[in-house]
Amino acid sequence: MSMKFDSKTPGGPLEDKWSKHIFDIKLVNPANKRKFDIIVVGTGLAGASAAATLAELGYNIKAFCFQDSPRRAHSIAAQGGINAAKNYQNDGDSVYRLFYDTIKGGDYRSREANVYRLAEVSENIIDQCVAQGVPFAREYGGLLANRSFGGAQVSRTFYARGQTGQQLLLGAYSALSRQVANGKVQMFPRTEMLDLVVVDGHARGIIARNLITGKIVSYSAHAVVLATGGYGNVFYLSTNAMASNTTAIWRAHKKGALFANPCFTQIHPTCIPVSGDHQSKLTLMSESLRNDGRVWVPKTKGDNRIPADIPEDERDYFLERRYPSFGNLVPRDVASRNAKLVCDEGRGVGATGLAVYLDFEDAIKRIGRDTIESKYGNLFDMYKQITGENPYEKPMRIYPAVHYTMGGLWVDYNLMTSIPGCYALGEANFSDHGANRLGASALMQGLADGYFVIPYAIGDYLATRSYDMVPTDHPEFLKAEHSKNT
Repeated sequence: MSMKFDSKTPGGPLEDKWSKHIFDIKLVNPANKRKFDIIVVGTGLAGASAAATLAELGYNIKAFCFQDSPRRAHSIAAQGGINAAKNYQNDGDSVYRLFYDTIKGGDYRSREANVYRLAEVSENIIDQCVAQGVPFAREYGGLLANRSFGGAQVSRTFYARGQTGQQLLLGAYSALSRQVANGKVQMFPRTEMLDLVVVDGHARGIIARNLITGKIVSYSAHAVVLATGGYGNVFYLSTNAMASNTTAIWRAHKKGALFANPCFTQIHPTCIPVSGDHQSKLTLMSESLRNDGRVWVPKTKGDNRIPADIPEDERDYFLERRYPSFGNLVPRDVASRNAKLVCDEGRGVGATGLAVYLDFEDAIKRIGRDTIESKYGNLFDMYKQITGENPYEKPMRIYPAVHYTMGGLWVDYNLMTSIPGCYALGEANFSDHGANRLGASALMQGLADGYFVIPYAIGDYLATRSYDMVPTDHPEFLKAEHSKNT
């Protein structure tokens, strides 16, 4: 069977595509928005922001998550920061440079128009989150602070200590909670999507299981939005243990939503190394730590001395040596590959030899322990609790680990999958590779899709649809429900 793909990417220069598109698309007037029901599966940054924004516009939203609260979505674990091309540091950043870094960082696998739009709306994301009360770090004079991150030579990462994902999620959750209180959002926690219901080629609802009672229920809507995160649980000892309801996009795929780049796997360089066969997952330390930490191993194979006994001239700061333009802030895959290479040479550290040092000694001497603690204190505390070692006094040990798989459902410029009426937001879709691969940009993609893209895109589809919903006793609903009960 052949299938024709139409990305629906607008013509013209990159910098004009989005503004032209939001003028050309069809609109649903405010009174008519109240006649449409939309299902949103997933309540992380992409899902919560989408549900809140769509409800604010007037749509009726049914939001599903398998956690006991949207606040427990895996977005909460993205600690390091969120990128935006504000150029507060006056260090040469711009919308185009953020676009370029993201395209290059994604191994040129992303759709340029989508990524440029992401860079373009990144500035609005920060303003939105500040208005919600997200406590971003600030400079002495009160301006929002920035720090560097892997894969970029400018400081464009906004952060809230080492809790950025948590604070961004709480901001989106507060907006979502407001709409729940207003009656525009129905929340269904502890509920797992089991199937996508397609009627006459269009997504018209889902089958879901209540994880408390086990009851299987059908839910009908005019459109379905999947915001269920990236997938990576096929790997043993990844950082991604039950992080997202990745079965949702698999169910959609079985109904005809096609995947793109499904084997593009991200390896994260700053994970706490494997310590024994008792582990079910690996603990991810924020990539933001490479902003001040220096990565090194002994120059000599089999050097088992403690770090303090290895003099400076016998240390190999291999990232700084091999990549002087980026140093320790090379992209994640480059840092990971080089850490593995030095360990393969027999120069790894720790009991297993599968680790390298991430050392903050120079940073503490340069800017003081109090400053390091204000930027990374909770991460240092977490490392100490897990390993029993004090990273203020001795280097952390890190090693690469599988983070998640960056492929996802194919989407067009409107974030619609190959099934009309079914959308995929954030890490559930493939379109913005590099926004995921470069640290501090996956959060940017999720919020851009939820706050600024899907509200326009979904109206273009609904404006042509009937207000009538398919009843849940329709044969396609009954067939799907029966298949899950047997």
